[in-house]
Amino acid sequence: MGSPEEDTPRLKDLTIDNITDNVKAINDQGSDPRLKYILERAVQHIHDFARETRLSHQEWMTGIQFLTAVGQKCTDVRQEFILLSDILGLSLLVESIDHPKPAASTEGTVLGPFHSHDVHDEPNGAVISHDPDGEPCLVVCSIKDTDGKPVDDVKIDIWEADSHGFYDVQYAGRDGPDQRAVMRSGKDGVFWFKAIVPVPYPVPADGPVGKLLGLLGRHAYRPSHMHFMFEKPGYDHLITALYLRGSKYEHTDAVFGVKESLLIDLKPVDAEMAKKYDVKEGTKLISYDFVLVSEEDSRKLREKNAMAAMEKLGRRMKLYKGLPVPDVD
Repeated sequence: MGSPEEDTPRLKDLTIDNITDNVKAINDQGSDPRLKYILERAVQHIHDFARETRLSHQEWMTGIQFLTAVGQKCTDVRQEFILLSDILGLSLLVESIDHPKPAASTEGTVLGPFHSHDVHDEPNGAVISHDPDGEPCLVVCSIKDTDGKPVDDVKIDIWEADSHGFYDVQYAGRDGPDQRAVMRSGKDGVFWFKAIVPVPYPVPADGPVGKLLGLLGRHAYRPSHMHFMFEKPGYDHLITALYLRGSKYEHTDAVFGVKESLLIDLKPVDAEMAKKYDVKEGTKLISYDFVLVSEEDSRKLREKNAMAAMEKLGRRMKLYKGLPVPDVD
């Protein structure tokens, strides 16, 4: 067995045209085929980007400084890199690739930068918002599988902004979670709680991502929505949200999260529901039937979509741990 240097591919006289192949050869020495494939494609696209744009050193340093500032803005309660991924449409793209949904199941959307693990478990019927300025809203939803059967004991993570368009973690004097909760679906698959009507709000624009939006001539606003995340063994993890139809910014969401199937209409609570759920008649109502996909069905669909995409690109591939890698001898 030779020394590490002897086993390493020899670099050739490096030029604009051959440096990419040399870098890929050096990176192709590891044992993980998926890591090697990801790095091979990343290097190819990044180098092609530099060649196609004739990237200047000053521009590249500006990019490095921007990414440095993005990292420096991150805290335990704010993820500026997720926000950057969101406003570039990458978050939704990755979510759609990794968690494909068959017809008649609930589509996923972006997690957003304000999900928090600092949250209380609450029973069905809990009041999760204590904003005195918010318009009261009753939320009654069900969870079923793709066969239409209720799914009980699903962990449901819920969060929304307050009536002023801020999440609890954005307040410096925050003393605990609000406008968020974790609860479980009942035996009938139903969960319900009392909150406030969602309002439009801006994503944080006081950092490098906000500055980028300004340079691009884009606004920073999101339409009215409420976040949901569902977890139960045997079912594909679902991150989604419900958007109010007709909300301002519905068609220009800063993070590209709106999907037609996730648009809902607010309805008034009738007398029967008002009595059953102990709210005033006429209170705004959010109602939705969520449909979860089994892990197995999601895996099969993800693998099918992956191989179809590779075939379309004309690449000879195989699956490694459920993900495509080059099929080489």
